[in-house]
Amino acid sequence: MAEAIRINAGRARLEASGGITLERLPGLARLNLDFISVGALTHSAPAIDIGLDIEIPDRP
Repeated sequence: MAEAIRINAGRARLEASGGITLERLPGLARLNLDFISVGALTHSAPAIDIGLDIEIPDRP
C-alpha cells in the first residue's frame, strides 16, 4: 500500500478498503491516505426495517 501511495505521488485521491479493521487504523493513518473505509463498523450491526410509506390524497 505504501508503494502504491508513493507511485501515485499525489496525482489522485486514494482510499484503503477491504479487510480494514479498527486495529489497523493507526498504521493506515500514518500512510496519509485520503480515505479509509472500515466495513467492520457495520458488519455486526443489527438490521432494522425502516419504511417510508407516504399517502398522497387524490386531487379534485
